[in-house]
Amino acid sequence: MSPMILKRRRTAAAALTAAALLVPVLSACGSSDGDNDVKADAAPSAAASAAPKAANLTVLAASSLTDVFKTVGAAYEKAHPGTKVTFSFAGSQELAAQVKQGAPADALVTADTKTMDGLKADTNDASVIARNRLVIATGKGNPFKIDELKDLADSKIKVVLAAPEVPVGRYSKQILDAQKVEVKPVSQEPNVRAVLSKVELGEADAGLVYETDSAKSGDKVVNVEIPDAQNAVASYPAATLKASKNAEAAAAFVAWLSTAEAQKILQDAGFQKA
Repeated sequence: MSPMILKRRRTAAAALTAAALLVPVLSACGSSDGDNDVKADAAPSAAASAAPKAANLTVLAASSLTDVFKTVGAAYEKAHPGTKVTFSFAGSQELAAQVKQGAPADALVTADTKTMDGLKADTNDASVIARNRLVIATGKGNPFKIDELKDLADSKIKVVLAAPEVPVGRYSKQILDAQKVEVKPVSQEPNVRAVLSKVELGEADAGLVYETDSAKSGDKVVNVEIPDAQNAVASYPAATLKASKNAEAAAAFVAWLSTAEAQKILQDAGFQKA
């Protein structure tokens, strides 16, 4: 065989070998592109799964939020199909006791920051969602002509207050002490609704309550405004509970309470801007 023919055969064999080696490389490249396509298709699903899932939420809330939170809950459920929000209302101190006892719940809204601060071991970061102020609620027609805080010191007037461990009771004591008004209440109630009920039913002549609660009584009581310089501002912080089994959904609800939609509902009900 001539050297020229041998050289040609060697060249052809080398070409075939190179082609054979190239096929797996191309196949591997094709496989890599296919994996990227799958990952790209999967990415939206991963993003979708990051959104809060529908859940049944239990929210512990201060008594003074009873009426407005019914509207808040309905609005939230409408905007988040599949999510159900159930509220449990009580005095903030009662709610705190429930949290410490491990009551199954997802979020908490109290009527003061002091109560919330005492639950840092059980809650995540809190944010104030609304504010409120106090008024004097008097009996229908205001028969004792109560005009200001110092009138409540009259022993002829039956005054009812919330207990001092209750936020509204603590605020009441704060403003009465600041004005040096000594009041001997006929009873001390566990929450603001109980105080208001006593006045509505005529079992008391006057009581210190939140403005938003008294406004709901219509003509059953007369509201006597307390000047800002003599008043106290109640803050309502909201937080998710660390023990919640619906952490993402609970966080979404608490965050929503600060949105324009939720704030409008709260302010339409008489609450002040957070």
